[in-house]
Amino acid sequence: MAKLAVAQFQVFPGEPARNGARMLEILAEARGRGAHLVAFPELSIPGYLLGDMWERPAFLRECETWAGRIVEATAPGGPGEGLAVVFGTVVTEWEAKGEDGRPRKYNGYIAAQGGRALRHPGLGKPYGIKTLLPNYREFEEPRHFQDARKLALETGRSLDSLLEPIDMDLAGRSARVGIVLCEDGWEDDYAHKPFSILGGKGCDVLLNLSCSPFTQGKNAKRNRVFSAKVKAIGAPLLYVNAIGLQNNGKTLYTFDGRSTAYGADGDIRCELPAYAEELALFELEWNGAKADLAAATRPAAKTGTAISEVHRALRFGARAFLESIGQDCVVLGISGGIDSAVAAALYAEIMPPQNLLLVNMPSRFNSATTRNLSKELAGNLGCLYTEIGIEESVGLTHKQLDGLEITSLDGKHFAPISLAGFMMENVQARDRSSRILAALSASFGGVFACNANKAEMTVGYSTLYGDLGGFLALIGDLWKAEVYALGRYLNAEIFGRAVIPEGIFTIVPSAELSESQSVDEGKGDPLHYPYHDRLFFSWVQRWNRATPEEILEWYAAGSLNAELGLDPAVTDVYRLFPDKAAFIRDLERWWNLYNGIAVAKRVQAPPILAVSSRAFGFDHREALGKPFYPERYLELRARLLAKP
Repeated sequence: MAKLAVAQFQVFPGEPARNGARMLEILAEARGRGAHLVAFPELSIPGYLLGDMWERPAFLRECETWAGRIVEATAPGGPGEGLAVVFGTVVTEWEAKGEDGRPRKYNGYIAAQGGRALRHPGLGKPYGIKTLLPNYREFEEPRHFQDARKLALETGRSLDSLLEPIDMDLAGRSARVGIVLCEDGWEDDYAHKPFSILGGKGCDVLLNLSCSPFTQGKNAKRNRVFSAKVKAIGAPLLYVNAIGLQNNGKTLYTFDGRSTAYGADGDIRCELPAYAEELALFELEWNGAKADLAAATRPAAKTGTAISEVHRALRFGARAFLESIGQDCVVLGISGGIDSAVAAALYAEIMPPQNLLLVNMPSRFNSATTRNLSKELAGNLGCLYTEIGIEESVGLTHKQLDGLEITSLDGKHFAPISLAGFMMENVQARDRSSRILAALSASFGGVFACNANKAEMTVGYSTLYGDLGGFLALIGDLWKAEVYALGRYLNAEIFGRAVIPEGIFTIVPSAELSESQSVDEGKGDPLHYPYHDRLFFSWVQRWNRATPEEILEWYAAGSLNAELGLDPAVTDVYRLFPDKAAFIRDLERWWNLYNGIAVAKRVQAPPILAVSSRAFGFDHREALGKPFYPERYLELRARLLAKP
């Protein structure tokens, strides 16, 4: 019997020394607990999402130094004496060139024992390399790394010959260990199948070293995919994933761990808790020539509901991001609406009340209802609170600019200035964020937050340099319905009381920026969120992403409710608009904004903490341009409007 240890630990991107030092501590702990092999995640030493830091030779050399120290730690007298260790890291071939003309790099792994890196039998090198490099969503590994498929083509060898298990001495017995890196286990959509190739070569145990970001539903899908593959192969699998927060500039991703042991029958032996460091040991037993993991001695971690997993990711991500930028104080504007209330409750959960400042900034359009709800929320959370009116400052801006006549110095050109309507709405939003919140956060010694949700982000229903400002859009990957659900969850499950007042759930969502937006009169935003959430979802997040062409086709066929997932008893799109022309006007209004000014706003928006299958930023990539309408849409539109 051999004891195999899974090292689920927090990987800090771009910090090889910090990660390497922690790995040495874990090796010492594993040795003390009688482990024979320790498996670390993918790219444990450098981290994963690093942008173009991979182009810095000094960084690559630092990673090499720490990889060498991990190998040396398995030598006699080292903290990992007697252990076999497998860890993911960047491997650099300094004398070879990659397709970018720089030194060739691999997303690779090193298996070490007895103070030396074991020779990979397929590559003939002291390391193994990844086969499948993801190049979709937030991933762009081919930008930096060479893979086994390209190496096979370059050397004239078959990929099969490059993929071999590594023989290791585990508890006095030679064991064939098949090692794959993250995406290699998700082989179904690829022409090459590294997981299956290795599995067919008589492995005693398989290891999947991963650095896999959290998104809703991914863990359940992974268990379905990996369980089926392990059952087909007939060898046990240890999946080891990192925890932590990493980013690519515009989008932040949490890494939830959830490392899992699968028996040879495909059943889950154990799943580790999310967002928690743990060194877990599993027993590998042989029955003759057949190896398998012993039955689990602990229950699997609870999966939880979809909204509880979202909450856990947001809580972990917000705390980790604040720590990474060296901030511990947050200023947050609260309006009496659900978005700012949920954001405030999330921040209140992760920081002392004296470090959170909530600010209500009313104008003459803000009702006593929302002002009182804001104050009640702050009282329930026990944090700092102030109310600063903007009527005087907004009035000054209007007085200075409205009616202003501007001319060129030679008198040839003239521009009259007028501030009215939506322009004054934007002045209010910018006065709140760019003036009050920015100044308060500087004085408070912190940062101010952005409360925009995903529906608002989609169509730019937030003011640039106004409510779109801030250091982080914490709920920017949540649709409006999800924000409400998270608010209910926070009250019921986290705080155990109504910290978010019931009135915030029941008032009409409203920006309160003009007389036409009165919550007391039921006048709110131009978005009907139950419908527009789902419409925008179809454009952004649906697997086969919809455009107005598909929307109009479904509308004409009477199937739009079903396609968008609407319950007609609650929200029926065919009763929501008075006629076909009104439906089309609404569709084109938001489509034009989504593909127009909203893109420019998203480019300048704060980073978003991703929780969905397609988050704005580096996940949902887009170019500045204009709306696209194919000929078929125009034909459908004309035909539909021509009918009585």
